[in-house]
Amino acid sequence: MEELIEKIKSSQSLSQEAEDYLYSISTNKTFAKGEILIRQGQRVKNIYFVTDGCLRSYCYDKNGKEHTLQFAIKKWWISDYIAIHSDESATLTVECLKESKVIEFKAKDLELMLTLFPDFERFQRKILERHVVSLNKRILNQLQLTASERYDLFVEQYPAIEQYTHNYHIASYLGVTQESLSRIRVEKVKH
Repeated sequence: MEELIEKIKSSQSLSQEAEDYLYSISTNKTFAKGEILIRQGQRVKNIYFVTDGCLRSYCYDKNGKEHTLQFAIKKWWISDYIAIHSDESATLTVECLKESKVIEFKAKDLELMLTLFPDFERFQRKILERHVVSLNKRILNQLQLTASERYDLFVEQYPAIEQYTHNYHIASYLGVTQESLSRIRVEKVKH
């Protein structure tokens, strides 16, 4: 929890009362590799802050093809925000790619924190802004960059993640086949 408090305090002040409330609504949890935190189709009530480990969110399309939307590593947030904010069933599954430690929050408790401690809203807004920017960049990258360029950005953004992921996780994140990913890696080694 200290990492999250530090992260908040690095961008704004946090009263002792707000800090105490944050502690009161949080639960530290450890999940094993392969464990599912959210399953596509279920109701979603929780948001997770990663303190250690590696998780991913993904979905299946109508043809059964898997698509990885996000990887979450240390100091990142993960959940199915569409389900939470639209009060719908989950469209995503969130799983641990390695043993992971997270801080779990009920979405409604974080929402109440914004009412009780308006200063915290600035921090939450900044998180959402970064998330929107990240998603927009990802969409633009999918539209404008070659698969090789997308792979380079992926390796830059997630430098050590390949040791925890299967090739099909990375391929589905990049929007390429596993065979294309293998060709890209071979080309990288040649140069």
